[in-house]
Amino acid sequence: MSNDYLIFSPISFRGVTLPNRIVLSPMAMYIAEEAALNDFHMTHYGKFAMGGVGLVTVEQTAVCRRGRITNGCLGLWSEDHLPAFRRLTDVIHSFGSKAAIQINHGGRKASAQRAWQGNGPLTADDIARGEELWQPEGPSDLPFAPGWPVPEAMTLDRIQLLRREFVQTALLAERAGFDIIELHLAHGYLLQSFLTPLANKRTDAYGGSLENRMRLPLEIARDLRAALSDKTPIFARISATDWIDGGWTLEDSVVLAERLKEAGVDLIDCSSGGNLLRGATNSNLARGPLYQVPFAETVRRRANVPTMAVGMIRTGAEAEQVLRDGKADLVAIGRQLLFNPSWVQHCAQELGEDPDFSRWPEPYGWWLSKWAKALAAV
Repeated sequence: MSNDYLIFSPISFRGVTLPNRIVLSPMAMYIAEEAALNDFHMTHYGKFAMGGVGLVTVEQTAVCRRGRITNGCLGLWSEDHLPAFRRLTDVIHSFGSKAAIQINHGGRKASAQRAWQGNGPLTADDIARGEELWQPEGPSDLPFAPGWPVPEAMTLDRIQLLRREFVQTALLAERAGFDIIELHLAHGYLLQSFLTPLANKRTDAYGGSLENRMRLPLEIARDLRAALSDKTPIFARISATDWIDGGWTLEDSVVLAERLKEAGVDLIDCSSGGNLLRGATNSNLARGPLYQVPFAETVRRRANVPTMAVGMIRTGAEAEQVLRDGKADLVAIGRQLLFNPSWVQHCAQELGEDPDFSRWPEPYGWWLSKWAKALAAV
């Protein structure tokens, strides 16, 4: 195999070397029971490792029970959770991939319906069906949207406890065998809601100025860096913009990225949005192919920090061009991998990088190369 293509070349962060530049984007599955991994997750994440993804990122995982977004969200706050997560990382590693986990608190978007059940606040029908209802919390007592529950504004004592919860989950994740920890600072969940003026109306040290609104995410980033091994990289997913006038901006994100780098974060994963309901009209969001790549490019160039590009990157050629043009260091793929878990291997075929099917598991490679030779002989 050659390394003529950047998407197939290794890259290192601290003590971790990824075999290629393709990352499974964290996508919540909402199918856990009592916050625990099950056979679905083992199969779901294992197939991406088998498919050649360099870094398999496990979906947002709550740092406390109250931090789950839905009743189907994963959690990692107890020793009891460790064995299943260890089994999962063993599966991922067995195929040569590295494992990351995104740690999160749902904030004012918590206690919600699973995505395919409405993706809104829990209803009486949901409760009758056995879904647990709980009180969400946030920087202020502002609901996410009309009709959503009013979150409890976090006290200073609760904020300090939250910092310890993030550290505890990160340390459990490290013990479970995860190579990289990603801190979720995006999409309107708790830590991003501290950042954006749309959700944070506090008047103490955690609200008001940009410096104050960045305080808690930066404290947690420093807490993680101090607690984790020096060899464990920390990534941070941000919403580069809220896409809403008066909200978080790309300029804010450049400042945040610079400060996260100073705090010991190794890469900025540049997503966007999350503080507005789907279908609402007062947003500047315009989706299209590669629509978020400019965020990764701007943050990388201006904050001088490695970035990951996400958002409607559909082909290997597109991913390769993003890297070739210096717009990002990693490329995260989501829906394309759901549609085709062998997307990475197919890209290698399409680009002519793997004519012998050597990137596939050996049994697959044997069958496929035999098939290819038979076709060539016709």
